[in-house]
Amino acid sequence: MTVNHKILLNEVRDYIFITLGLILYSFGFTFFLMPYEIVTGGVAGIAAIVYYATSFPNSYTYFLVNAALLAIGLKLLGWKFLVKTIYAILMLTFLLELMRDLMPLDAEGHFVKILGEGQNFMSLIIGCMMTGSALGIVFLNNGSTGGTDIIAASVNKYKPWSLGTVLIFVDFIIIGSCFFIPQFGSFLERSYMVVFGFCTMVIENFMLDYIYNRQRSSVQFLIFSKKWQEIANELGTKTDHGVTILDGHGWYTGQERKVICLLARKSESTYIFRLIKLIDPNAFVSQSAVIGVYGEGFEKIKD
Repeated sequence: MTVNHKILLNEVRDYIFITLGLILYSFGFTFFLMPYEIVTGGVAGIAAIVYYATSFPNSYTYFLVNAALLAIGLKLLGWKFLVKTIYAILMLTFLLELMRDLMPLDAEGHFVKILGEGQNFMSLIIGCMMTGSALGIVFLNNGSTGGTDIIAASVNKYKPWSLGTVLIFVDFIIIGSCFFIPQFGSFLERSYMVVFGFCTMVIENFMLDYIYNRQRSSVQFLIFSKKWQEIANELGTKTDHGVTILDGHGWYTGQERKVICLLARKSESTYIFRLIKLIDPNAFVSQSAVIGVYGEGFEKIKD
């Protein structure tokens, strides 16, 4: 397979998983958050607030706000950054409209509360677990849902503020705006809405980080064994990772020792331990988490 074919297949794979992530996001958002009028951050949160206050379709608001942000982003960030973002915005606009049409309505024309009355917080947890996982899937496949991501990237380009800091600040403003919208009821009811909104931020970001980091996390093995040659050969041929042999010296025994150093995905840990145990059940093995591994077989080096 040529390099161009591999690039094409990777791009196709990215778009497939981005689409699946967007389907999960639109389902969780529409079926679990909107019936209970739960607010979230980002442009989806802005669209939800407008819908709750005016009944204007959230898919339209989502598209219009993102279109304005894209106009700014194209000038500041360029096409390369925004190609998959534009796809995600168009697809999510369509999916939000589709899910709204599929959502059952009660006798008064309101969305049916799937979990029943009084289950606001449980619906929030389920919905945010879905939307957070969906965002993790999208980001893992080099995608973005646009919106406040564009704001954060634009600010980060000119100011020494992290993306996370900007996103949290913007989300606080979006959710906090519910305090000042009289259509949402009394001050106490508006307070509940804001508190629930902050809960969505916590749960959604936790799920996003969990999905995103779990798939990318790596570990480092240091293996001490008299059968180091057999273990190194087995690891070198049965895994897709290179094996490095380090020279060691025992302080107490004074003996020279060979130490095997191996970097691998966390998901491969069980298989690696199994290979080691089959050769030397008494091997001394140290496994430690590493924050980032870049290069052949792992993530591309970031600039």
